Amino acid sequence: MAKVKITQVKSTIDRTKRQKDTIVALGLGKINKTVEKEATPQILGMINKVAHLITVEELK
Repeated sequence: MAKVKITQVKSTIDRTKRQKDTIVALGLGKINKTVEKEATPQILGMINKVAHLITVEELK
């Protein structure tokens, strides 16, 4: 399965609790923190919910 590199680029200040919880579940929490995850349907769904706060790069 493909991997994705997720980087938080915006703050979670003044965001809903659901968006904050999603960022934490992805392993993020600070601006410019980067994690690598498997591109499962669950992870892709979380990425879609907070797409305005992160950047996503597909790894090969």
